[in-house]
Amino acid sequence: MVFKYGDNIDTDVIIPARYLATSEPGELAKFCMIDIDDTFVGKVQDGDIMVAGKNFGCGSSREHAPIAIKASGIKCVIAKSFARIFYRNAINIGLPILECVEAADGIEEGNEVEINLTTGEIRNITKNETYNAQPFPEFMQKIMQADGLMGYVKSKGGN
Repeated sequence: MVFKYGDNIDTDVIIPARYLATSEPGELAKFCMIDIDDTFVGKVQDGDIMVAGKNFGCGSSREHAPIAIKASGIKCVIAKSFARIFYRNAINIGLPILECVEAADGIEEGNEVEINLTTGEIRNITKNETYNAQPFPEFMQKIMQADGLMGYVKSKGGN
């Protein structure tokens, strides 16, 4: 299922500062999106997709935001564009993200969507539409497959 949000969704909305006493993913997930969508936590299920407009993840540089989204069960965020620091933090923690204006415009709340992260293909099952995002380069895909940068470093024999 898809959860859809608009433009300029900032990190303070994704995980409000009042809930940052912890960095434990499960705790952060309990308050993900609470200030913009107080039903999100009760409805989100593992494998759901988040879709947004322009400049998703703007605001402060806290990596708690992508951690909360990932821990909530969201398997990928699709947006027209991402704030640079959110983009980097999402990769670092292994949260798949795709930029695709057509998908962000075409996908609606509640649609069923399938994503191929290797090719960047996004299929909207509900509308029988296909969109194409630019896939990550191979080395970034490996970071995602390793559940983030730390997992990737460990898989290469790093400490």
